Amino acid sequence: MDVDLFDYELPPDFIAQTPINPRDAARLLDLTNGGLKDRFIQELPFILEPGDLLVANNTRVIPTKLQGQCASKRITVNLHKKVSPSIWYAFARPAKRVTQGNLIMFHDSVVAKVLERNRGELLLEFELSDKDLMDFLEQRGSMPLPPYIKRDDATSNVADLKNYQSIFAQHEGAVAAPTASLHFTDRLVASLKKNNIDIAYLTLHVGAGTFLPVKVKDTDNHDMHSEWAELGSKAVEEIKNVKARGNKVIALGTTSLRVLETASIGGTLKPFTGDTDLFITPGFKFNATDALITNFHLPKSTLIMLASALAGRERLLDAYEHAKNENYRFFSYGDACLIDHFRR
Repeated sequence: MDVDLFDYELPPDFIAQTPINPRDAARLLDLTNGGLKDRFIQELPFILEPGDLLVANNTRVIPTKLQGQCASKRITVNLHKKVSPSIWYAFARPAKRVTQGNLIMFHDSVVAKVLERNRGELLLEFELSDKDLMDFLEQRGSMPLPPYIKRDDATSNVADLKNYQSIFAQHEGAVAAPTASLHFTDRLVASLKKNNIDIAYLTLHVGAGTFLPVKVKDTDNHDMHSEWAELGSKAVEEIKNVKARGNKVIALGTTSLRVLETASIGGTLKPFTGDTDLFITPGFKFNATDALITNFHLPKSTLIMLASALAGRERLLDAYEHAKNENYRFFSYGDACLIDHFRR
Protein backbone atom coordinates (compact mmCIF):
# COMPACT_ATOMS: atom_id res chain seq x y z
CA MET A 1 0.00 0.00 0.00
CA ASP A 2 1.03 3.61 -0.51
CA VAL A 3 2.49 4.91 2.76
CA ASP A 4 0.90 8.32 2.11
CA LEU A 5 -2.50 6.73 2.67
CA PHE A 6 -1.66 6.73 6.40
CA ASP A 7 -0.75 10.39 6.61
CA TYR A 8 -2.64 13.07 8.52
CA GLU A 9 -1.88 16.55 9.81
CA LEU A 10 -1.24 17.09 13.50
CA PRO A 11 -0.33 20.50 14.93
CA PRO A 12 2.40 20.17 17.61
CA ASP A 13 0.07 21.45 20.34
CA PHE A 14 -1.77 18.10 20.27
CA ILE A 15 1.34 16.15 21.32
CA ALA A 16 1.19 15.44 25.06
CA GLN A 17 4.40 16.32 26.89
CA THR A 18 3.31 14.94 30.27
CA PRO A 19 0.69 12.37 31.28
CA ILE A 20 -2.67 13.05 32.83
CA ASN A 21 -2.76 12.69 36.61
CA PRO A 22 -4.18 10.33 37.72
CA ARG A 23 -3.33 8.04 34.83
CA ASP A 24 -6.79 6.52 34.53
CA ALA A 25 -8.31 9.97 33.98
CA ALA A 26 -7.14 9.74 30.36
CA ARG A 27 -9.78 9.93 27.68
CA LEU A 28 -10.84 6.94 25.58
CA LEU A 29 -12.28 7.21 22.08
CA ASP A 30 -14.52 4.15 21.73
CA LEU A 31 -14.78 2.85 18.16
CA THR A 32 -16.41 -0.47 19.02
CA ASN A 33 -19.63 -1.77 17.51
CA GLY A 34 -19.41 0.69 14.62
CA GLY A 35 -19.77 3.70 16.89
CA LEU A 36 -17.69 6.69 17.92
CA LYS A 37 -18.06 7.68 21.57
CA ASP A 38 -16.05 10.00 23.81
CA ARG A 39 -15.34 8.19 27.04
CA PHE A 40 -12.65 7.75 29.71
CA ILE A 41 -10.26 4.92 30.54
CA GLN A 42 -11.98 4.66 33.93
CA GLU A 43 -15.09 3.40 32.09
CA LEU A 44 -13.36 0.27 30.73
CA PRO A 45 -14.82 -2.08 33.38
CA PHE A 46 -18.29 -1.09 32.15
CA ILE A 47 -17.46 -1.07 28.41
CA LEU A 48 -15.95 -4.54 28.32
CA GLU A 49 -18.02 -7.63 29.06
CA PRO A 50 -17.62 -9.85 32.14
CA GLY A 51 -15.44 -12.76 31.08
CA ASP A 52 -13.38 -10.72 28.60
CA LEU A 53 -9.60 -10.83 28.88
CA LEU A 54 -7.04 -8.04 28.60
CA VAL A 55 -3.53 -9.03 27.51
CA ALA A 56 -0.81 -6.70 28.81
CA ASN A 57 2.90 -6.37 28.09
CA ASN A 58 4.95 -6.67 31.29
CA THR A 59 8.24 -5.40 29.88
CA ARG A 60 10.19 -2.92 31.99
CA VAL A 61 11.81 0.15 30.44
CA ILE A 62 15.51 0.57 31.23
CA PRO A 63 16.65 4.20 31.76
CA THR A 64 19.21 3.98 28.95
CA LYS A 65 19.79 7.65 28.15
CA LEU A 66 23.20 8.86 29.37
CA GLN A 67 25.22 12.06 29.33
CA GLY A 68 28.90 11.58 28.59
CA GLN A 69 32.18 13.20 27.63
CA CYS A 70 34.22 12.24 24.59
CA ALA A 71 37.56 14.02 24.08
CA SER A 72 36.34 16.78 26.45
CA LYS A 73 33.17 17.26 24.41
CA ARG A 74 29.71 16.59 25.70
CA ILE A 75 27.63 13.84 24.06
CA THR A 76 24.18 12.32 24.65
CA VAL A 77 23.87 8.57 24.20
CA ASN A 78 20.73 6.44 24.00
CA LEU A 79 21.42 2.71 24.35
CA HIS A 80 18.84 0.88 22.28
CA LYS A 81 19.87 -2.74 21.60
CA LYS A 82 21.92 -5.16 23.71
CA VAL A 83 24.35 -7.31 21.71
CA SER A 84 26.00 -8.99 24.71
CA PRO A 85 26.13 -8.25 28.47
CA SER A 86 28.65 -5.42 27.93
CA ILE A 87 28.06 -4.40 24.30
CA TRP A 88 25.19 -2.19 23.15
CA TYR A 89 24.13 -0.36 20.04
CA ALA A 90 23.40 3.28 20.83
CA PHE A 91 22.26 6.45 19.14
CA ALA A 92 24.55 9.41 19.78
CA ARG A 93 24.03 13.16 19.52
CA PRO A 94 26.08 14.79 18.12
CA ALA A 95 27.64 11.66 16.61
CA LYS A 96 30.17 13.66 14.59
CA ARG A 97 32.14 14.22 17.81
CA VAL A 98 32.89 10.48 18.02
CA THR A 99 35.15 8.19 16.00
CA GLN A 100 35.97 4.49 16.22
CA GLY A 101 38.32 3.76 19.09
CA ASN A 102 37.26 6.76 21.17
CA LEU A 103 36.45 6.36 24.86
CA ILE A 104 33.29 7.91 26.29
CA MET A 105 33.21 8.72 30.01
CA PHE A 106 29.85 8.70 31.77
CA HIS A 107 29.45 10.51 35.11
CA ASP A 108 33.20 10.37 35.77
CA SER A 109 32.95 6.69 36.64
CA VAL A 110 32.03 4.45 33.70
CA VAL A 111 33.89 4.14 30.41
CA ALA A 112 32.67 2.74 27.08
CA LYS A 113 34.83 2.15 24.02
CA VAL A 114 33.46 2.98 20.56
CA LEU A 115 33.85 -0.24 18.57
CA GLU A 116 32.01 1.06 15.49
CA ARG A 117 30.30 4.19 14.25
CA ASN A 118 27.70 4.23 11.49
CA ARG A 119 26.39 7.77 11.06
CA GLY A 120 24.40 8.48 14.22
CA GLU A 121 24.69 4.97 15.64
CA LEU A 122 27.52 3.64 17.79
CA LEU A 123 28.52 0.18 18.94
CA LEU A 124 29.76 0.56 22.52
CA GLU A 125 31.63 -1.81 24.81
CA PHE A 126 31.37 -1.06 28.54
CA GLU A 127 33.92 -1.99 31.18
CA LEU A 128 31.21 -3.37 33.44
CA SER A 129 29.45 -6.68 33.96
CA ASP A 130 25.81 -6.93 32.89
CA LYS A 131 24.54 -6.54 36.48
CA ASP A 132 26.84 -3.62 37.24
CA LEU A 133 25.82 -1.88 34.02
CA MET A 134 22.12 -2.35 34.80
CA ASP A 135 22.68 -0.97 38.30
CA PHE A 136 24.54 2.02 36.85
CA LEU A 137 21.73 2.74 34.37
CA GLU A 138 19.11 2.57 37.11
CA GLN A 139 21.11 5.05 39.19
CA ARG A 140 22.39 7.41 36.50
CA GLY A 141 20.34 6.90 33.36
CA SER A 142 17.23 8.79 32.33
CA MET A 143 14.25 7.53 30.40
CA PRO A 144 14.78 7.21 26.61
CA LEU A 145 11.73 9.27 25.74
CA PRO A 146 10.46 9.50 22.17
CA PRO A 147 11.84 12.47 20.22
CA TYR A 148 8.49 14.27 20.19
CA ILE A 149 8.55 14.57 24.01
CA LYS A 150 10.83 17.52 24.62
CA ARG A 151 13.20 17.55 27.58
CA ASP A 152 16.34 19.53 28.27
CA ASP A 153 19.22 17.04 28.07
CA ALA A 154 21.00 18.89 30.85
CA THR A 155 18.07 18.55 33.24
CA SER A 156 16.31 15.26 32.61
CA ASN A 157 12.80 15.10 34.04
CA VAL A 158 12.98 12.87 37.12
CA ALA A 159 9.20 12.39 36.99
CA ASP A 160 9.61 10.48 33.71
CA LEU A 161 11.35 7.65 35.58
CA LYS A 162 7.96 6.87 37.10
CA ASN A 163 5.61 8.23 34.46
CA TYR A 164 7.18 6.33 31.55
CA GLN A 165 6.83 2.96 33.30
CA SER A 166 3.63 0.92 33.46
CA ILE A 167 2.30 -0.67 36.63
CA PHE A 168 2.72 -4.06 34.91
CA ALA A 169 6.50 -3.58 34.38
CA GLN A 170 8.37 -6.66 35.53
CA HIS A 171 10.98 -7.93 33.05
CA GLU A 172 13.61 -5.34 32.15
CA GLY A 173 14.66 -5.03 28.53
CA ALA A 174 12.65 -2.30 26.79
CA VAL A 175 13.96 1.08 25.66
CA ALA A 176 10.46 2.41 25.00
CA ALA A 177 7.26 1.99 26.99
CA PRO A 178 4.19 0.01 25.91
CA THR A 179 2.26 3.23 26.20
CA ALA A 180 -1.34 1.95 26.28
CA SER A 181 -0.49 0.43 29.66
CA LEU A 182 0.53 3.82 31.04
CA HIS A 183 -3.17 4.63 31.56
CA PHE A 184 -3.67 1.80 34.05
CA THR A 185 -3.73 2.16 37.83
CA ASP A 186 -4.20 -0.31 40.68
CA ARG A 187 -7.66 1.20 41.14
CA LEU A 188 -8.61 0.47 37.53
CA VAL A 189 -7.25 -3.08 37.67
CA ALA A 190 -9.25 -3.74 40.84
CA SER A 191 -12.41 -2.43 39.16
CA LEU A 192 -11.82 -4.64 36.12
CA LYS A 193 -11.35 -7.73 38.27
CA LYS A 194 -14.45 -6.88 40.29
CA ASN A 195 -16.36 -6.99 36.99
CA ASN A 196 -14.81 -10.38 36.13
CA ILE A 197 -12.40 -8.99 33.54
CA ASP A 198 -9.00 -10.59 33.96
CA ILE A 199 -5.52 -9.68 32.71
CA ALA A 200 -3.04 -12.08 31.12
CA TYR A 201 0.60 -11.19 30.54
CA LEU A 202 3.21 -11.51 27.84
CA THR A 203 6.53 -9.78 27.19
CA LEU A 204 7.82 -7.77 24.27
CA HIS A 205 10.94 -5.69 24.83
CA VAL A 206 10.09 -2.57 22.86
CA GLY A 207 13.03 -1.28 20.84
CA ALA A 208 13.91 2.11 19.43
CA GLY A 209 12.82 0.84 16.03
CA THR A 210 9.24 1.55 17.07
CA PHE A 211 9.98 5.27 16.48
CA LEU A 212 11.75 4.86 13.14
CA PRO A 213 9.89 6.50 10.26
CA VAL A 214 8.73 4.51 7.26
CA LYS A 215 10.94 5.95 4.54
CA VAL A 216 9.75 3.90 1.57
CA LYS A 217 6.86 4.77 -0.71
CA ASP A 218 5.19 1.35 -0.57
CA THR A 219 4.63 -0.73 2.57
CA ASP A 220 5.86 -3.85 0.72
CA ASN A 221 9.34 -2.35 0.67
CA HIS A 222 9.58 -1.51 4.39
CA ASP A 223 12.17 -3.42 6.43
CA MET A 224 10.37 -4.02 9.71
CA HIS A 225 12.45 -3.92 12.91
CA SER A 226 12.50 -7.01 15.14
CA GLU A 227 11.90 -7.21 18.89
CA TRP A 228 12.26 -10.03 21.41
CA ALA A 229 8.99 -11.44 22.72
CA GLU A 230 7.59 -14.24 24.86
CA LEU A 231 4.11 -15.67 25.30
CA GLY A 232 3.96 -18.41 27.92
CA SER A 233 1.78 -21.50 28.11
CA LYS A 234 -0.25 -20.11 31.04
CA ALA A 235 -1.33 -17.06 29.00
CA VAL A 236 -2.08 -19.27 25.98
CA GLU A 237 -4.37 -21.43 28.12
CA GLU A 238 -6.16 -18.36 29.52
CA ILE A 239 -6.70 -16.95 26.03
CA LYS A 240 -8.02 -20.24 24.66
CA ASN A 241 -10.47 -20.56 27.56
CA VAL A 242 -11.79 -17.06 26.89
CA LYS A 243 -12.23 -17.82 23.19
CA ALA A 244 -13.96 -21.12 23.96
CA ARG A 245 -16.63 -19.46 26.05
CA GLY A 246 -17.28 -16.76 23.44
CA ASN A 247 -15.67 -13.81 25.20
CA LYS A 248 -13.21 -11.34 23.69
CA VAL A 249 -9.44 -11.02 23.89
CA ILE A 250 -8.41 -7.36 24.05
CA ALA A 251 -4.77 -6.53 23.37
CA LEU A 252 -3.54 -3.76 25.65
CA GLY A 253 -1.29 -1.98 23.18
CA THR A 254 0.15 -2.72 19.77
CA THR A 255 3.07 -4.61 21.34
CA SER A 256 0.71 -7.12 22.92
CA LEU A 257 -1.17 -7.48 19.66
CA ARG A 258 2.02 -8.18 17.68
CA VAL A 259 2.96 -10.98 20.08
CA LEU A 260 -0.51 -12.51 20.00
CA GLU A 261 -0.60 -12.53 16.22
CA THR A 262 2.99 -13.75 15.91
CA ALA A 263 2.14 -16.66 18.21
CA SER A 264 -0.97 -17.53 16.19
CA ILE A 265 0.41 -17.44 12.65
CA GLY A 266 -1.20 -20.37 10.87
CA GLY A 267 -4.39 -20.05 12.90
CA THR A 268 -3.49 -21.82 16.16
CA LEU A 269 -2.22 -19.92 19.20
CA LYS A 270 0.92 -21.48 20.70
CA PRO A 271 3.56 -20.45 23.24
CA PHE A 272 6.24 -18.32 21.61
CA THR A 273 9.74 -17.18 22.48
CA GLY A 274 12.02 -15.31 20.11
CA ASP A 275 12.26 -12.31 17.83
CA THR A 276 9.26 -11.02 15.93
CA ASP A 277 9.35 -8.72 12.92
CA LEU A 278 5.66 -9.09 12.11
CA PHE A 279 4.50 -6.09 10.05
CA ILE A 280 0.72 -5.70 10.17
CA THR A 281 -1.03 -3.66 7.48
CA PRO A 282 -4.61 -3.58 6.16
CA GLY A 283 -5.59 -6.95 4.76
CA PHE A 284 -3.95 -8.84 7.62
CA LYS A 285 -5.99 -11.76 9.00
CA PHE A 286 -6.22 -11.55 12.79
CA ASN A 287 -6.28 -14.91 14.55
CA ALA A 288 -6.08 -14.11 18.26
CA THR A 289 -7.08 -10.47 18.80
CA ASP A 290 -10.69 -9.29 19.02
CA ALA A 291 -10.05 -5.69 20.06
CA LEU A 292 -7.22 -3.28 20.85
CA ILE A 293 -6.63 -0.48 23.33
CA THR A 294 -3.99 1.82 21.91
CA ASN A 295 -2.83 5.42 21.91
CA PHE A 296 -2.98 7.75 18.90
CA HIS A 297 -0.03 7.12 16.59
CA LEU A 298 2.30 9.13 14.40
CA PRO A 299 1.38 9.75 10.75
CA LYS A 300 2.75 7.16 8.33
CA SER A 301 4.07 5.00 11.17
CA THR A 302 3.95 1.20 11.33
CA LEU A 303 1.70 1.55 14.38
CA ILE A 304 -1.02 3.54 12.62
CA MET A 305 -0.86 0.93 9.86
CA LEU A 306 -1.40 -1.82 12.44
CA ALA A 307 -4.35 0.02 13.99
CA SER A 308 -5.78 0.61 10.51
CA ALA A 309 -5.60 -3.11 9.78
CA LEU A 310 -7.93 -3.77 12.69
CA ALA A 311 -10.19 -0.71 12.53
CA GLY A 312 -10.21 0.04 8.79
CA ARG A 313 -8.02 2.83 7.44
CA GLU A 314 -10.72 5.38 6.59
CA ARG A 315 -12.61 4.66 9.79
CA LEU A 316 -9.48 5.18 11.87
CA LEU A 317 -8.43 8.39 10.15
CA ASP A 318 -11.98 9.74 10.58
CA ALA A 319 -11.68 8.92 14.29
CA TYR A 320 -8.37 10.80 14.45
CA GLU A 321 -10.03 13.87 12.94
CA HIS A 322 -12.78 13.60 15.55
CA ALA A 323 -10.11 13.32 18.26
CA LYS A 324 -8.47 16.52 17.04
CA ASN A 325 -11.79 18.33 16.98
CA GLU A 326 -12.43 17.22 20.56
CA ASN A 327 -8.90 18.14 21.75
CA TYR A 328 -7.67 14.66 22.57
CA ARG A 329 -4.00 14.38 23.52
CA PHE A 330 -1.78 12.41 21.11
CA PHE A 331 1.12 9.94 21.24
CA SER A 332 2.91 8.30 24.20
CA TYR A 333 1.64 10.48 27.06
CA GLY A 334 -1.68 11.12 25.32
CA ASP A 335 -5.14 9.59 25.35
CA ALA A 336 -6.27 6.23 23.98
CA CYS A 337 -8.80 4.60 21.73
CA LEU A 338 -10.60 1.25 21.81
CA ILE A 339 -10.78 -0.48 18.44
CA ASP A 340 -12.51 -3.65 17.29
CA HIS A 341 -12.61 -5.46 13.97
CA PHE A 342 -13.93 -3.36 11.13
CA ARG A 343 -17.08 -4.86 9.62
CA ARG A 344 -18.28 -3.59 6.24
